[in-house]
Amino acid sequence: MENIIDYINKNKKRYVDELIDFLKIPSISNNPENKPDMLDAAKWVENQLKGVGLENVKIYETDGHPVVYGDWLKAGKDKPTILVYGHYDVQPVDPIELWSNPPFEPVIKDNIIYARGATDDKGQLFIHIKSIEAHIKNTGKLPVNVKVLIEGEEEIGSPNLSKFLKNQSKLLASDYVVISDTSMYAPDLPSICYGLRGLAFMQIDIVGPNRDLHSGSYGGGVNNPINALAHIISKLKDDKGKILIPGFYDDVIPLSDNEREEYEKLPFDEEGFKKNLEIDEIFGEEGYSTKERISGRPTLDCNGIWGGYQGEGAKTVLPSKAGAKVSMRLVPNQQPEIIEKLFIDYVNKISPKSVKVNARALHSGKGSMTAIDTPAVKAAKVALQKGFNVEPVFMREGGSIPIVNSFKEILGADAILLGFGLADENAHSPDEHYDLSNFHRGILSIAYYLTELENLEKYK
Repeated sequence: MENIIDYINKNKKRYVDELIDFLKIPSISNNPENKPDMLDAAKWVENQLKGVGLENVKIYETDGHPVVYGDWLKAGKDKPTILVYGHYDVQPVDPIELWSNPPFEPVIKDNIIYARGATDDKGQLFIHIKSIEAHIKNTGKLPVNVKVLIEGEEEIGSPNLSKFLKNQSKLLASDYVVISDTSMYAPDLPSICYGLRGLAFMQIDIVGPNRDLHSGSYGGGVNNPINALAHIISKLKDDKGKILIPGFYDDVIPLSDNEREEYEKLPFDEEGFKKNLEIDEIFGEEGYSTKERISGRPTLDCNGIWGGYQGEGAKTVLPSKAGAKVSMRLVPNQQPEIIEKLFIDYVNKISPKSVKVNARALHSGKGSMTAIDTPAVKAAKVALQKGFNVEPVFMREGGSIPIVNSFKEILGADAILLGFGLADENAHSPDEHYDLSNFHRGILSIAYYLTELENLEKYK
């Protein structure tokens, strides 16, 4: 490993320069106008995989954005096969006015790189590509069989990847899936994520009168769709954070006493948490700590709301339409299709009859859990400790990677989630950024991990 580690250390600047080129591509998957950029990003990844020495590199078309695949399968049948997964698509940049710099013109300040996609997920997936490069360039081989799959639709729920997994199950067959698209629990504290929440994302559309109305002439005579929407949203949760949808909690597996003890071991500065967010008070489901609420319990939040006049000054209008988007983060064992139906039925039940209400599901994904006593997880713990010189912790992640459950159901492969970002790096928000020291230590850690995976027997 000495030559490999030395190679990684000597190429730090080049790695960052290459990452900057990647981050300049505005690969926003939910915007049709960025479709050419999505293809540019896929081709960029394709060239990288070829350049580091992977074989059978190919762009595969889907019904949406393409996926990129490459492999190196010469380690032998007695060695494990891992599938490295990541995504090259990024979130939209709105509100653009809150960015300190243009989101696709990367800027480095104090060893932190600012750009859309820096931490989610371009910077993190690039860690794996550079670790692979370090092995192949110095030894001519990899310690284990490696397959790489990079998609372009994670930020819109991976609508076409499950179909791709089914159609290409032989090509993608592997023992484990390795993913870096989560966060470390805290700075300088490497983390292994053993659980992800799922997601049910909904939209509520409300229509009242057939046109916008003068509030003086019609006010008091018709129901305002915005008022109706506020009524509906107010009944989704109580003032203590409990979700009021009947049956919502039926399939939730309670946190065990042991798991709650592990949560207590995780460092958490609640005052610092509030200060960082500039809030005066914590809010969440009664009976649980903030640490438990943000990763181990289900949630419901309104993510967007619209209707009526929103320009400068006054316009006395009763809008014809209003709407909202609502996301529910689900814990493992909750089934998105069941939660979607419960949500729709409940919204229909509490909706005023004086407006037309349409509640519908947009996209969803199941949560996932990986046992922490598997050999690949034990090997990851050793590798992270070597890369960071700190003993890693185990944690759950509050976010969702919908495709993780598909890897298990279709390929039979557990996911090993090794995140190298931080929760406060503004993923999905303006001024997204990534600590380049974690980028570098992540490359070291994955390089070590490839070597540790070579001898999994010692971890059984």
